[in-house]
Amino acid sequence: MADAALNGWMNTLTAYVRSGNPDLTNRQMALLLLVYLLPGPHTVRGIAQSLNVSKPVVTRALNKLGALGYLRRQRDDADRRNIFVAKTREGAEFLEGFGELIGKTGETAREHEHA
Repeated sequence: MADAALNGWMNTLTAYVRSGNPDLTNRQMALLLLVYLLPGPHTVRGIAQSLNVSKPVVTRALNKLGALGYLRRQRDDADRRNIFVAKTREGAEFLEGFGELIGKTGETAREHEHA
């Protein structure tokens, strides 16, 4: 069972590397998924707590994801001291494509199991 899961993950990552999309670290991908899949608002402090990492680690990951256009920082209108991490169209498109890769590699793995 673990071999099948690991093979599926390997196939997904291989397809991702071949796609030409920017390489993301596991932390960057975890942060991106957290923001897109869990209800917000998301702050650096909250993300750091969720991932059990320091705020500087989150800041570095946000810098990279922001430069790629996948996330952006947004000042809280109610309290200008707070900064929220917001989704972008580019980030949603990236994750949609990554989700499709997962689906395709999963289908291929199931086809090979039944062959």
